[in-house]
Amino acid sequence: MNVINPATEEIITDLKEDSLTGIENKFKRLKEGQPRWSGLSLKARTGILQSFSELLKKNIEPCATVLSSEVGKSLQQSRNEINGACNRTNWMLQNAEKYLSAEEVTVQEGLTEKIVYEPLGVVCNISAWNYPYLVGVNVFIPALLAGNTVLYKPSEFSSLTGLEIEKLLKQAGVPDDAFQLAIGAREVGEALLKLPFNGYFFTGSYKTGQYIYEKVASKMVPCQLELGGKDPLYVADDVADIKNVAAGTADGAFYNTGQSCCAVERIYVHEKVYDQYIEEFIKEVKGFKLGLPDEEGVYIGPLTRRPQLDVIESQVNDAVSKGAKIAAGGKRVKGKGYFFEPTVLINVTQDMSVMRDESFGPIIGIMKVKDDAEAIKLMQDTEYGLTAAVYSASKERAEKILAQINAGTAYWNCCDRVSAPLPWSGRNHSGFGTTLSYIGLRAFSTPKAYHLRG
Repeated sequence: MNVINPATEEIITDLKEDSLTGIENKFKRLKEGQPRWSGLSLKARTGILQSFSELLKKNIEPCATVLSSEVGKSLQQSRNEINGACNRTNWMLQNAEKYLSAEEVTVQEGLTEKIVYEPLGVVCNISAWNYPYLVGVNVFIPALLAGNTVLYKPSEFSSLTGLEIEKLLKQAGVPDDAFQLAIGAREVGEALLKLPFNGYFFTGSYKTGQYIYEKVASKMVPCQLELGGKDPLYVADDVADIKNVAAGTADGAFYNTGQSCCAVERIYVHEKVYDQYIEEFIKEVKGFKLGLPDEEGVYIGPLTRRPQLDVIESQVNDAVSKGAKIAAGGKRVKGKGYFFEPTVLINVTQDMSVMRDESFGPIIGIMKVKDDAEAIKLMQDTEYGLTAAVYSASKERAEKILAQINAGTAYWNCCDRVSAPLPWSGRNHSGFGTTLSYIGLRAFSTPKAYHLRG
């Protein structure tokens, strides 16, 4: 399997994909090792994973260099991701004992009732390439904390990062029979779906998530899907600092070259502030530096996957054919690498692909609305339900709007952010299940109720 640098289109290295027999052997090893790993105290497992977090922090530069080389994000954004992964991991480690220890819920004469959180068993984690450290620790850290063993399949587009993760986990003291890596593309993923795992945790596209869910449904085991989004953002007419709002929302749309499931994907702006907002937004976007990930000050890197260039180009052509205007960008960058100019489309309508279908790239459509009611109607018009944002001077006004949007995460005067203490979950085509927060810690366990008399 070739590992290609999306910025130069050069082959970084070749990796050997796992064979079907090899994957089966890895599963058997994890199944045999699971009782030993769960037999360690929670304190011992926490200590091992604390060492992993410290090693990751210590090795941030080499890890960031590998990450940037294979997915194309700027070195600074790669460093940001690894720092974020360490912070999330540390929150989980600090809260594991509180939320995974047995709870006595009734203590009275002659009767004790308690809940014990037992591990699922052997967990399959099929992960994503856009934030391999962040979406990875969302799953394998709480899974290991809860006493599960993990077969981790990084995306074929971030396999080298997957190998770095495995190396650091093993250095920290995670045994070989508690964590294994599966290297490969579709065939390897198919093989994983046939094995008798005790839980499946996937991050990726709606189409692939739906396929996985249908394939494993008959096993009657937990299956969590963190899928894409078409995340709306509304700028109300009472915002005080348009320039600052434009800068913040442009970052929300274009950070990581727009390749985030929670990136802002469509913007609605009140007609009273529309013209000023557009002016400031375009000014901000035109200031983004596009280039090779290791160049100083680069903000927009290449897309990780070549086929996504066709998706973005198709959305531009569709919008223009229906009356939209290209206010910035609009085309591929000539030369080597999967680069597309950061693109702003105005005069858009809700029937355009850029306002309906996930973009996952450096493109945004901005639409004028006459009032909150129209904004709410348009924000609701989607099959996805991951995040939604409102910028307004009034918290009450924003919460009233956000309460009407069927999304797992709501933002007031911010966007495109994830916080470890808060649950991360989607609705409708954005998936289901929860990572992060105490709910996400417990997602990798199964509760057992004890009724104890005497």
